[in-house]
Amino acid sequence: MAILDRFLLRGARAAAQLVTTRLPSGVAATARVPAATAGNRLAAAQRRFASGSGVQGDVIGIDLGTTNSCVSIMEGKTPRVLENAEGQRTTPSVVAFTADGERLVGIAAKRQAVTNPENTIFAAKRLIGRRWDDPEVQRDVKTMPYKIVRADNGDAWIEAQGKRYSPSQIGAFVLQKMKETADSFLGRPVNNAVITVPAYFNDAQRQATKDAGRIAGLNVLRIINEPTAAALAYGLDKAEDGKVVAVYDLGGGTFDVSILEISGGVFEVKATNGDTHLGGEDFDQAVLQHLVNEFKREQGIDLSKDRLALQRLREAAEKAKVELSSAMQTDVNLPFITADASGPKHMNVKLTRAKLEALVGSLVQRTLDPMKRCLKDAGMSSRDIAEVLLVGGQTRMPAVQKVVQEFFGRAPSKNVNPDEVVATGAAIQGGVLRGDVKDILLLDVTPLSLGIETLGGVMTKLIPRNSTIPTKKGQVFSTAADQQTQVSIKVLQGERAMAAENKLLGQFDLVGIPPAPRGVPQIEVTFDIDANGIMHVSAVDKGTGKRNEVVITSSGGLGEQDIERMVREAEMHAEDDKRRQAAVEAKNEADSLLYNTERTLNEHRSKVSTDDARAVESAISDLRAVLDKEPPAAVDEIQGKTRALQQAAMKVGEAIYRSAQSSQQQQQQQQKASSETPEAEYKDVNEDDEEKKQHGKGGGSA
Repeated sequence: MAILDRFLLRGARAAAQLVTTRLPSGVAATARVPAATAGNRLAAAQRRFASGSGVQGDVIGIDLGTTNSCVSIMEGKTPRVLENAEGQRTTPSVVAFTADGERLVGIAAKRQAVTNPENTIFAAKRLIGRRWDDPEVQRDVKTMPYKIVRADNGDAWIEAQGKRYSPSQIGAFVLQKMKETADSFLGRPVNNAVITVPAYFNDAQRQATKDAGRIAGLNVLRIINEPTAAALAYGLDKAEDGKVVAVYDLGGGTFDVSILEISGGVFEVKATNGDTHLGGEDFDQAVLQHLVNEFKREQGIDLSKDRLALQRLREAAEKAKVELSSAMQTDVNLPFITADASGPKHMNVKLTRAKLEALVGSLVQRTLDPMKRCLKDAGMSSRDIAEVLLVGGQTRMPAVQKVVQEFFGRAPSKNVNPDEVVATGAAIQGGVLRGDVKDILLLDVTPLSLGIETLGGVMTKLIPRNSTIPTKKGQVFSTAADQQTQVSIKVLQGERAMAAENKLLGQFDLVGIPPAPRGVPQIEVTFDIDANGIMHVSAVDKGTGKRNEVVITSSGGLGEQDIERMVREAEMHAEDDKRRQAAVEAKNEADSLLYNTERTLNEHRSKVSTDDARAVESAISDLRAVLDKEPPAAVDEIQGKTRALQQAAMKVGEAIYRSAQSSQQQQQQQQKASSETPEAEYKDVNEDDEEKKQHGKGGGSA
């Protein structure tokens, strides 16, 4: 598995100082392997992007968020955010499992959360790649309405409707929804994706995210950092040279801050820092706890054990938080929130912006230390920052904007959409990989230091945090004991001095070292992170040439068999989804046919023969009986009865047509008859008068 699923590079930093420590199984550092030159590495990256990676087919960019997710694609050189089936540009990262075995994703899942809290999964990203015994996981165990359980491999998994799911699976269900949105928009399947992760995600979290993409049926071309993606979207059409930008990314569950320099299409990450368990969900929890306390104070009832009430409170807390970004006060009204012997109880709590800011003040302040560390690692001060970008929905909160403005000494930019900019940047990176965008070069960094355990349980760093990747660094060690014939290499990730306090990524042995006094053998240990972010660790005995290497796989995590099983399950579930959709469509078609046929028969019964009317009524009765079956009838049976009714209904149509044709013929005959009637004889009035005059003249002369 990849240690760092990142890509691109900048010049190699200065070589680390020689570390004169020893491996417990034996190794004292005596020399180091020189890193590649900055010029060569930068040229390699430029050649890679100049030629493109030859990716065939469409590439989508996905922001897999804690609260909401978003998908984007490049149209030429312009990124476009895609709307989902409900017409929304973002989709809730919520997955629900119903009692009848149906799986809901997105808006549909979120809508039913109040009535199904134990089986509605949200904020699963906070658990991805984490161990059950992590302190952050234990906090979530106490606050989440769904069950978080310990998996066989020690990871934190989720239980719903009696079945266990890894957080990667839950993420995969959301990614499938994003893929469906893109498939629908393009009219063809999409397989390639660039997926974003928080910049401060460790190796296990990155690999778990990549696994989620694979389970969803996606070929994950790159894992890109969220702040970097945001900067990419911000600077796509900007030509400033040497502009330093800070990205403050406070999302639903994670916080990141990155400092980048944008110059002539080159996006160089100078430093990154963050907190992978701080975000809007924590703000919501603070408001929720306040509402619980207020209700207990007023009514004497503790709602903290009522899962249904807590889910209603959670939604109300989020709604109130959002409203207070634009209003100074809001009311939380929840009728029938609970009941006791005296009857139903209602909640009516006023919440002001000032109170909200007091409740979440400590959370906002927690973002300051990562910002300070990020500036320090970049070797800059706040005065060097030309622009500050706000990313993530939680940055809409005025208190957050105020803290950012005070820290950097300038108002944050309003030029990006906090909810969409990350997906947009991911799509741009997809365009780079396809070769459609050729004037962009992204130089990212590793957020955490990488090293090995040395004598005394100390971590010796080979690749410091914020080193540009890809990179290759190494050192030469020697044995710590006489006649030692093997060494054990433990690969670590983290910033703590002692090995036990960092994350163990993997380990391997180099055996067959010729017996010799300690300090004599020379063993070269090399860390190599390639352009795909895959980390290779090798150890070579320079005396004998014996070599061993390993592609790092995270301790815990999903094994290859687990992933393949989940891929098969996802494919099977996709077939189930198709069957469910076919059943719904068949039922809808049948209902529509029933309604139209009954209405038509009632309106034109006089035109239909008795036998035909009875045949139609019988077909209607048969179809309705099939639709009312429990358990539901098979799709084929519904479709068969639907076709039978269609055939019977044709008789009604034929009768109506014959009647109309007969009426039309009668009307034509009447019109023809009236046109052939002979005209009556008549005399002109003036001629009659003339005759009378002539007769009168004759009589007068007789």
